Amino acid sequence: MCSTCGCGSDENVTYHQPGHKHVHEHTHEDGHSHSHEHSHEHGHHDHHHHHDHSHDHSHDHKHEHSHQKTVIDVEKDILFENNMLAQRNRGYFAAKNMLAINLVSSPGSGKTSLLEKTLTDLKGKLNFYVIEGDQQTTNDADRIDATGTKVLQINTGKGCHLDSHMILHALETLKPENDSILFIENVGNLVCPAMFDLGEKERVVIISVTEGDDKPLKYPDMFHSSTLCIINKTDLLPYVPFDIKKARENALKINHHLEIIEVSCTKGDGLQEWYDWLNKKVSH
Repeated sequence: MCSTCGCGSDENVTYHQPGHKHVHEHTHEDGHSHSHEHSHEHGHHDHHHHHDHSHDHSHDHKHEHSHQKTVIDVEKDILFENNMLAQRNRGYFAAKNMLAINLVSSPGSGKTSLLEKTLTDLKGKLNFYVIEGDQQTTNDADRIDATGTKVLQINTGKGCHLDSHMILHALETLKPENDSILFIENVGNLVCPAMFDLGEKERVVIISVTEGDDKPLKYPDMFHSSTLCIINKTDLLPYVPFDIKKARENALKINHHLEIIEVSCTKGDGLQEWYDWLNKKVSH
């Protein structure tokens, strides 16, 4: 279990590439992992590891100590390891002149729809790769695959976020070309993904007008760590009690450097501004 958030990140994480066999990675309690490829024609076998943790409690001792320090130390260790691997990913992206973008949001904000529209409109103009993160299903990867973009699905099981090791493993399968853009569509969650650096150059937080305009105040860490905020589904503004001016003000209270773009994938409003932002980041 992940000590930073309590999610079941030690469960099996699976990697799926449309049209290919999928890879299952098994993470063990002693910290090592292994992977193997297989088709879907056979069942999975459980691996059981037994450890004897018994010891003599016959001696007298008091239980007045607190376990808080142990929990904090474990959390620091997990984040330290993640950040070390994130730096490795960052070096990989720099060496290949790749722009890595971490897309984060609550479920249902329209991340995948925005991604589909972007990949379709800019097809042939920029070279894209996509890593999809969800707890289960390959639905989003299938949608991205339909645009002709090379994509890998990571299913986190009970995990509520992607981490840098998952991205490192996915890159080994994707093998992206130089001078490309990698979109990482994170698991829908505005809490835990804020803590996990993936090695990305840009973090883009997406909110929709069907959510509250106080989202930035409720989830400040995510907005503070992002470089761009996309306010999506603006075509629904006449039908929902969402104050877009207030949402912008709230976001800028948390992060006054945050860029903000208002978008409607349905009507196309704001998409060119988003594409210009992408082109500007590629040229840097």
